[in-house]
Amino acid sequence: MSRQIYLNGQYFAPDQAKISVYDHGLLYGDGVFEGMRVYGRKVFRLTQHLERLDESARAINLQIPISLEQLAADTNETVAKNGIEDGYIRLVVTRGSGPLGLDPFKCSDPQVIIIADSITLYPDSYYENGLELVTASTIRNHPAALSPRIKSLNYLN
Repeated sequence: MSRQIYLNGQYFAPDQAKISVYDHGLLYGDGVFEGMRVYGRKVFRLTQHLERLDESARAINLQIPISLEQLAADTNETVAKNGIEDGYIRLVVTRGSGPLGLDPFKCSDPQVIIIADSITLYPDSYYENGLELVTASTIRNHPAALSPRIKSLNYLN
């Protein structure tokens, strides 16, 4: 089955799904995303993920151009069109195209992208033999300065 990418209400082959090089999601990481798992053709906690997407978008003053109800329906349709039994959804909303520069109010037409695909998280050897972990010494920004709950394209915090 050939993959179909959802882009603003239409479906495209992966090599045909295109956004502008002037999209601020591409240029500046200006957008939000959710990563969701699919189990048994059902998106796990879809409503909660979409609510968090909406909260993230509102936190950076990004208007999602369709309702959360429509976004849920489109997400489920994307899973079905791609025949995903168990897999991963990457839902992205970019700021849209605008002139070079950081003013988000000069951007128009936020882009909504839904990718549904299979996913391999770790090699079998990790499950069979375990793996080594390290603790990073990097300190995050204080949550009061920049909320880590915002799932932005550039991982703000």
